[in-house]
Amino acid sequence: MADYPEQIERLSDMFRRLGGIGKKTAMRHAFSVLDMNEEEVRDFAQALIAAKTEVCFCKVCKGISSTEVCPICSDEGRDRSTICVVEDYRAAMAVEKVREYRGLYHVLHGVISPMKGIGPDKLTVKELLSRLDGTVKEVIIATDPTPEGETTAMYLSRLISPLGVKVSRIANGMPVGGDLEYADEITLRRAIEGRYNLE
Repeated sequence: MADYPEQIERLSDMFRRLGGIGKKTAMRHAFSVLDMNEEEVRDFAQALIAAKTEVCFCKVCKGISSTEVCPICSDEGRDRSTICVVEDYRAAMAVEKVREYRGLYHVLHGVISPMKGIGPDKLTVKELLSRLDGTVKEVIIATDPTPEGETTAMYLSRLISPLGVKVSRIANGMPVGGDLEYADEITLRRAIEGRYNLE
């Protein structure tokens, strides 16, 4: 049986490195690239390079940005007394879509997961604590309602509560095992409005 050309196999293998893409889907993507004209392929390649080289982490919230400080952290109209802590930037963008929350964010870049060898030292916990300089009155923990997300929320609560900062947790409407990224706006609005104190 004949094999695909080496270049197509290599391109398919690169697509398979992306999360959630299996062998057949990766091969379909590889053939989609073949169907593009040369200018489209160059634009595609340049977009990949730009995303990797021109996007950085905001020095304040650790979310992704094309500038040193992201637009949310730069916005003087935001409520600087509240920080919403999320696992990743996609979750922050999901909360933003609700348009009810006007505070700042902090991106952890994951959750505590001993099974995967991820401890607090591999997250941006130190950076979060350094932001609690007296101006922050409330930290809303919006990690996913998974065992790892709950563990992370309790860990952060134990660190932050003694500092005199109110710690709350999103509630209401977020199913156990659900991802913020895929929740609809009504569910997220209820979750933000129905947050509760972590004692």
